[in-house]
Amino acid sequence: MEIYLMQHGLAMPKDQDPEEGLSHDGEARIHASGEALKKMGISFDAILSSPKKRSKQTAAIMAQETGFPTEKIVETKRVKAMTPPEETLQALSELSGARCVLVAGHLPSVAEVASLLLTQGSKVAVQFEMGGCCRIDVSELCAGAGCLRWFLLPNQLKLVAAS
Repeated sequence: MEIYLMQHGLAMPKDQDPEEGLSHDGEARIHASGEALKKMGISFDAILSSPKKRSKQTAAIMAQETGFPTEKIVETKRVKAMTPPEETLQALSELSGARCVLVAGHLPSVAEVASLLLTQGSKVAVQFEMGGCCRIDVSELCAGAGCLRWFLLPNQLKLVAAS
């Protein structure tokens, strides 16, 4: 399975949007990231999103940019910010037949999922930026089974989108 982990885009301040949806800059960054992944030939069999507005918007934009049907996005609490990474792996394991999966979530969750997949028993610090994305390949969903294929920051994805 190819697992693509992405932190949601920049959100609006709570006093401007109580649900903290994506800001204009956040939307633009996610559109660029999605365009970059499409140029890289990436498409998804499944997309998981946190129920938070900014993650749902991130997932929807990524779906739109990569040709994934937005109505098939799976919204789950198992990719929320404080969810133990084992719960996220359980959610991934329930996606029968999915080979390429995007997780649009929050910190520290996406970083902890990456750490769990890449190490066995210890933690590695993975510094996500809003709108950045990494790809980790796994043959099985368990600790230490992952292989980091690439990690791209939002500015790098923007360059790919512009090329």
